[in-house]
Amino acid sequence: MRGLDTPITRLRKQVFKEIAKVAYSSQNINDDIEAIPYILSPGDSPHYRESIYRERAIASERVRLAMGMSLRPENQPVHITSGLEESNIAEKYYEPPLIQVIPSACNACDTNKYLITDQCCGCVAHPCQEVCPTDAISMINGRSHIDQQKCIKCGKCKASCPYDAIARKIRPCAAACGVDAIESDDLKRARINTDKCVSCGMCMVNCPFGAIADKSQIFQLIRAMKQQKNVIAEVAPAIIGQFGSQVSPAKIKAALLELGFSEVYEVAMGADIGAMTEAHHYVDKVVSGELPFLLTSCCPSWSMLAKKYFPEIINKISNALTPMVATARSIKQKYPDAKVVFIGPCAAKKLEASRRSVRSDVDFVITFEELSAMFEAKEIDFETFDKEVPMNDATGAGRGYAVSGGVADAIEQCIHEYYKDVDVLIEHAQGLSECRKILTIAKTGKMDGSLIEGMACPGGCVAGAGTNIPINRATAEVKKFVKNSKQALPDKEVAEIELL
Repeated sequence: MRGLDTPITRLRKQVFKEIAKVAYSSQNINDDIEAIPYILSPGDSPHYRESIYRERAIASERVRLAMGMSLRPENQPVHITSGLEESNIAEKYYEPPLIQVIPSACNACDTNKYLITDQCCGCVAHPCQEVCPTDAISMINGRSHIDQQKCIKCGKCKASCPYDAIARKIRPCAAACGVDAIESDDLKRARINTDKCVSCGMCMVNCPFGAIADKSQIFQLIRAMKQQKNVIAEVAPAIIGQFGSQVSPAKIKAALLELGFSEVYEVAMGADIGAMTEAHHYVDKVVSGELPFLLTSCCPSWSMLAKKYFPEIINKISNALTPMVATARSIKQKYPDAKVVFIGPCAAKKLEASRRSVRSDVDFVITFEELSAMFEAKEIDFETFDKEVPMNDATGAGRGYAVSGGVADAIEQCIHEYYKDVDVLIEHAQGLSECRKILTIAKTGKMDGSLIEGMACPGGCVAGAGTNIPINRATAEVKKFVKNSKQALPDKEVAEIELL
């Protein structure tokens, strides 16, 4: 479903758009917020569900999450705007957990089930029956039948069928979760185990019912800009192509200034600093033999995965600031009283920004999806928008961080440039399942001497939960952006200053 314009993606954007419109111009916030479910589901007939009332109930929960508030209890009468006063402040942070399942929207999908499809030909060999270890398969009316009470979900029947007539049903959200954080409540609806979750958001973008959503700061951000505060945007390099292949960085910067931001910087500037820092760390720690290997630090879900599931290798994670934080600190050195908002593709960055050590640096985090809704709320249409303001704060190395392999590539280039006699061993993984495997291997000592890049999203940042376009198209746009950069690497002199 990634990159497709589905009813779910349109609903999510419409929720953010309506919230943005209220934040920008409402004179009666409570009433206008309460009205949003009726704007999303007008009339008496349902558009997506079996009941207009269920649609509005689900929409109400979407609105609360989009306001940065938690879901309402299912057994108590609570207004959509309950808690709004506490959220109607610029300094509002997310109430944990960041990502939640909306119970009324969940389809209670089968967690793991094998079913015989119409492809079954009732063959004489019936290998499915022969390989079943629990005699769960029998022939009924000339076709195979699985007794679900006996089935142990081993999958041997599916593997043996010559017609591929046996289907495995599994929750899409659970299949997308690389840390097995999706569980079930007492009504068999999905539930996220927050102790396991690393907030990558892959469950959210893979749920075909749109039952999983993350919290947003879009309302608080707009209110801060309305209060005429100095709000500065830092944009991740994955933004290239997210609003159209013909929309240049200069046009994006001009549009952001139209929204009310006072200035705009590239996060790739911080990525340049990170690449230089991690190149130094690799040479100083790994090549010297002090550490067996070095893990990159820029992906918060990857770092959280290592810390939660492999605590014994925490000291192997680079202590380099993430590009988001490095850029924010550079901005606040220049503008100490400014509010900084990170605009990127990633749900996990919202969680990173809520950490105590980061709060003083990054004040807001929104995704490209949320930004798109802000553009629509302010009627900025890139088909007709013709303003441009140059944006050129970084090199190709930092911009390449947006795609899988780009982080390691940037660090490797820096090592070859600054330490010409040093060879570097590169390993990288994308997707949490692959990341877990590579960390397991690294723990055994089989990757000693390596620089290991981890990306929680398959494809890298361009595949983040808050993106607008297909991954392959986003990857191509970023690679073109990197290739056309005026400078490939940060200067060695700059590197030496940054590392002091």
